[in-house]
Amino acid sequence: MTRIDDTPPAWDERTQLTTFLDYTRDTARAKCAGVSAENARKALLPGSPLMTMSGLINHLRWVEYYWFQVVFLGEEDLGPWTEEDPDREMRIAVDFPLAQLLGEYAEQSARYRELVAGSGLDDQAERAVRNGLHVDLRWILLHLTEETARHNGHLDILREMLDGTTGD
Repeated sequence: MTRIDDTPPAWDERTQLTTFLDYTRDTARAKCAGVSAENARKALLPGSPLMTMSGLINHLRWVEYYWFQVVFLGEEDLGPWTEEDPDREMRIAVDFPLAQLLGEYAEQSARYRELVAGSGLDDQAERAVRNGLHVDLRWILLHLTEETARHNGHLDILREMLDGTTGD
């Protein structure tokens, strides 16, 4: 599996934060390289029937949408989830080719990269989070890096179980 390097090209805070988010995004995509359509849809963990490689990539895509567009920009939440099916983005992912999900995730990441470049790290989110606080862009970048890195561990486990491929 190949990925970009996690060493930032500069040492300012913004570059470090965005480099690590890009690194975790690229890692997620790398873990899916060469996975068959059939394998991308397989749920291998009996206790986690929604945890498929497709489901995790779609989840990452929609998590970024939620944090950047809904929380940070304050836009209407048009995500696929509902109160009755809060994990719907993972459930419906098996209906789409993995290549499509990866492409949408990459395109969206590029748009959010531009959003971040044009915003200040101290800029406050338009919407409050659960505890009523308006987090800043810095917090959102850190949160998304943590979320993506955690799910990379899940992708790594699934990939090893599917075909024995391991990576960093």
